[in-house]
Amino acid sequence: MLAILMSIALATLDTAIANTALPAIAADLNASPAASVWIINAYQLAAVATILPFAALGSIIGQRKVYLAGLMLFVVSSLMCTFAWSLPTLTGARVLQGLGASAIMSVNAGLIGSIFPRERLGRGLGLNALVVGTSFAAGPTIASLILSVANWPWLFAINLPIGVFALVFAWNALPLGQTKAQKFDYLTASLNVIAFGALIFSLGQAAQMGSRFSVLLAFAIFLAAGTLMIYRERAHPAPMFPLDLLKRPMFALSTLTAFCSFATQGLAFVSLPFFFETTLGRNPVETGFLMTPWSVVVALFAPIAGRLSDRYPPGLLGGIGLAILSAGMVSLALLPTDPSAGDIIARMIICGAGFGFFQAPNQKALMTSAPRERASGASGTVATARLIGQATGAALVALSFGIAGSGGPLLALSIGAGFAAVGAISSGLRLVTSAD
Repeated sequence: MLAILMSIALATLDTAIANTALPAIAADLNASPAASVWIINAYQLAAVATILPFAALGSIIGQRKVYLAGLMLFVVSSLMCTFAWSLPTLTGARVLQGLGASAIMSVNAGLIGSIFPRERLGRGLGLNALVVGTSFAAGPTIASLILSVANWPWLFAINLPIGVFALVFAWNALPLGQTKAQKFDYLTASLNVIAFGALIFSLGQAAQMGSRFSVLLAFAIFLAAGTLMIYRERAHPAPMFPLDLLKRPMFALSTLTAFCSFATQGLAFVSLPFFFETTLGRNPVETGFLMTPWSVVVALFAPIAGRLSDRYPPGLLGGIGLAILSAGMVSLALLPTDPSAGDIIARMIICGAGFGFFQAPNQKALMTSAPRERASGASGTVATARLIGQATGAALVALSFGIAGSGGPLLALSIGAGFAAVGAISSGLRLVTSAD
């Protein structure tokens, strides 16, 4: 379990720290801001586009093999990132890093399900939720601390000792798991890569205020490839895109809840630095510390919520958590014009408590509402909903700036409150919905 948590921390943290370090990396590599964004996009494209194929592969050859291969690729690509000398070499290394992270994330929830008995699954997923939520939220602070004493390659170099330790530990500790005697569908996997790659590209172009044509073309490719993929697998008993699982009301509502919550998180963590520095006049160091309470409270609440989910319905716990998160986002949007640090920290604590309270129960609902033989598909869906939610949140922040100018952060926080409210409603609906 320790190895799984360490590797998830690496995969999640790498997304957040690269966002923070992007200006420093661009300056050192003599890259324009527009071109340097591909350091982020390359990772997201590779990760989101391949999670479901890796999850399907895990059910065929075993989740352990997919996890170990992903971790090895992540370590090697981190080394390549460390010694990258130009934007193209770093972007290429980030593609490989995204593939490694995708393989890890696609099977991690399934592996946790094979380690913990069903009646204690909430505890294991609580620890996983703690690591995911804390790593993403703490990323900007950690990146700022590293950049204050070292240059940007060290952001990737720190992955090496942790990744090697996790690999050695996991090699002997992970269960072998079950496999299926079926062939891997390369054509469906290719359609999946095209569909979700186009979706993330479309969101990225929208976030960067790219041309309307490129956004619409990429989205049209997503719809076309996605439709072909679903049509091809319409009679498959275990489709790569988990349409069979999404037909289950409990699973579908849990997926919607996850998407809404992570869209809220994406909206918050992209817009809040602008809000604190531009609107409230805080410096970058102060901003880093003001962002920290969210991650600290997530770390405190996620294990508690995980244990509670073994006793109480996930729909109730998730609904309470996201209602708290929505209230916290509203309170941030309604901050006075000259708030004290205490005013800001209190509201960040509310947001962190709500987010930490929802995540583990929701993951448990996703994993337990799927048949055991579809654990890989459910695990891949968990990771896909998270990454697409975060990417959607980031794109909506850019849209908010385009609509409201300097008032963009406040609009983004308000939209985030709306997403959390929708998530709370969808979570509550699970109380009156059967698992089948």
